[in-house]
Amino acid sequence: MNHISTSLLFTFLALLIILSAFFSGSETALMTLNRYRLKHLAKAGHSGARKAARLLERPDRLIGLILLGNNLVNILASSISTIIALRLGGEAAIAIAAGLLTLVILIFAEVTPKTLAALRPERLAFPAAFVYLPLLKLTYPLVWLVNFFANGMLKGLGVSPEGGEVQALSKEELRTVVAEAGALIPSKHQKMLINILDLEKIRVDEIMIPRNEIDGIDLEDGEAEINRQLQNSPYTLMPVFDGGKDNIVGMLHLRSVVRALARDNLTRGQIRELCDPPYFIPEGTSLNTQLIQFQRNRRRVGMIVDEYGDLLGLLTLADLLEEIVGEFTTDPSDTAPDIQPQQDGSFLIAGNTSLKELVHRLHCDLPLDGPRTINGLITEYMETIPESGTSLLLEGYPVEILQTHENAVKLVRFFPKKPDALQKSPELP
Repeated sequence: MNHISTSLLFTFLALLIILSAFFSGSETALMTLNRYRLKHLAKAGHSGARKAARLLERPDRLIGLILLGNNLVNILASSISTIIALRLGGEAAIAIAAGLLTLVILIFAEVTPKTLAALRPERLAFPAAFVYLPLLKLTYPLVWLVNFFANGMLKGLGVSPEGGEVQALSKEELRTVVAEAGALIPSKHQKMLINILDLEKIRVDEIMIPRNEIDGIDLEDGEAEINRQLQNSPYTLMPVFDGGKDNIVGMLHLRSVVRALARDNLTRGQIRELCDPPYFIPEGTSLNTQLIQFQRNRRRVGMIVDEYGDLLGLLTLADLLEEIVGEFTTDPSDTAPDIQPQQDGSFLIAGNTSLKELVHRLHCDLPLDGPRTINGLITEYMETIPESGTSLLLEGYPVEILQTHENAVKLVRFFPKKPDALQKSPELP
């Protein structure tokens, strides 16, 4: 290279460092691409994404090509820097040139391009894909030879070079993706998506209408009482019983009895004939399973039963969907909300209010792995039916029993803030 001028050697060296930066940065960019976004862009017709996806189908070949080019330019750069050092300072300058070249490559050809590629992978990966595809075809024999030995070693370790598919996300990983989507997904939609992922954790008996609150028709009642119930019912579907809730006849659609009601000639026999067979749901069924079962059986209402076949409650499709989208209907039978705020900061709460609703609305720390209602939690804690006027600390929250009836707590006053002494953790000696 004696006939090549030193200035031209410096030009070659700078060009090699730029090529080294390109290989280093493009490697990081291609390997850090979001594979799901890449698939979306490729399906949408983005040419750069399509070429990048083709390259990533065999990452072993892509890495072989990049490292082959990167090592080649780095070795050439080292050789040229040695020649320049000999010309400028003799053999004593070789060590200095090696140190300077290492520092330059580290800063300009490694750290800087790789950091940029990690932060903006698409900006570098897609243009690089246009270079790598023809370059891979041009150097394929050499790349194949390198991969032949490398893949042989990988197979010896039990790793297949063809196993580069995108791994499926677990539910928890998908939850993290949704939660960190930020402005890409509106907060309301984020909540809905997370609620869908949570359906498997929630059981039908956690959101059912309890047995004692089921409003239905008993065929043993008088015809006048049955007609009054049908005329005043706020529902389109009503369960029909014969001699109590343990003997379920079926579900009656009110549209099927409108004409008979108008003519005032509806009989018990007609009601029995017009009923659809009851649809039973085993307790403990997850909501995601039940949603599929509702769709498969073309049902909107199901009766939840325990292992002995006894009726526990009723579940509607609307109740299930509200677990996903939030409340979108108001029960017309409700004359007052279950949770009523008071001026002193307390809340009047109906005894049948679910603990899940309390935790959600009042942001209090109550256990959800036991009883499902505030009444159940109080009676489990006290191991008896408390009398009106009883006060207690329930999981650290002050509670006053305002009304009891028969075998249940009907109304309580709940203070959602724990006393200061309970909020502070005791200091260890």
